[in-house]
Amino acid sequence: MEWHLYSVVFLLGIPYALRTDGHVRVDVFYTNWSQKRKAWINLIGAVLFVIPFAYLIATYGYSYAMDAYQMGEGSGDPGGLPHRWVIKSVIPVSAFFMGTAGLNMVTYAIRVMAGDKRYEGEHSAGGLA
Repeated sequence: MEWHLYSVVFLLGIPYALRTDGHVRVDVFYTNWSQKRKAWINLIGAVLFVIPFAYLIATYGYSYAMDAYQMGEGSGDPGGLPHRWVIKSVIPVSAFFMGTAGLNMVTYAIRVMAGDKRYEGEHSAGGLA
């Protein structure tokens, strides 16, 4: 049970980290860049990496969860968890939230380039929340 709960926390933590800009990044160069340059880097990163990656995870994760549901997959251990598809269905849900966070990164970067917003605080995007 702990492995299943850990996976759910991890899968739902990824979109949260993207949304609050708490993800791991090497800030050696990034902290000294201008607001527009930071916005361009975040925009390109979201469009080229976050959104396509979320789409792939959602596509394959949905098939993975549906196969588990149709098979009625459960744990092979005696007394194990009977409905493993419930846990596997969190994968496409997490991918949806990750894609939404990617779109948020794009719109926030556009607003920074337009001069409406700024990246502030300890984190490079100031939490965005």
